[in-house]
Amino acid sequence: MSDSNGPRALRARIRVWLVVFVVCLVLSGITAFPLVTELRLLDSTLTSWAAPVAELFPELAEWIAKVRGGLEEADATAPYLLYGTDWLAFAHLVIAVAFYGVYRDPVRNIWVVEFAMIACVGIVPLALICGPIRDIPFWWSVIDMSFGVFGIVPLLVLRRMIKRLELQTGPAPRTSPA
Repeated sequence: MSDSNGPRALRARIRVWLVVFVVCLVLSGITAFPLVTELRLLDSTLTSWAAPVAELFPELAEWIAKVRGGLEEADATAPYLLYGTDWLAFAHLVIAVAFYGVYRDPVRNIWVVEFAMIACVGIVPLALICGPIRDIPFWWSVIDMSFGVFGIVPLLVLRRMIKRLELQTGPAPRTSPA
């Protein structure tokens, strides 16, 4: 009979949480590639079947239209500016790859989870400082900050489970520098 709280079961739960987190990270990243298309779709949605949302939140609809216009203008006159969002997308994908180490050996690679937690916390000051500098509406900065708040929750759960696994299996062996 297997122990539902044993190391094997705990490792399986850690892996499920990791996969969910990595999928969300990858989806968040790949959505940064087709920004112009996404904003066109979102803006047209707010003027068609989702018009009640636009009527309920007119500032949101105005903001989406403004961002769409800016992105279309940048795409038409200075497409190289959108290259920055390509790098943003790439960074998400690279960070997602780092979690493979946690998948393989959670105890040894807990630092990846802790690094990601620091990144989630860092989103808040970034949004609060850069948002006003870039004329981002405060409510949009709150949405941006929510990525850090929501992102840290599964990471906290993962860290707690990894620490529990470490208690059950012992600390990861230390490796000496080569």
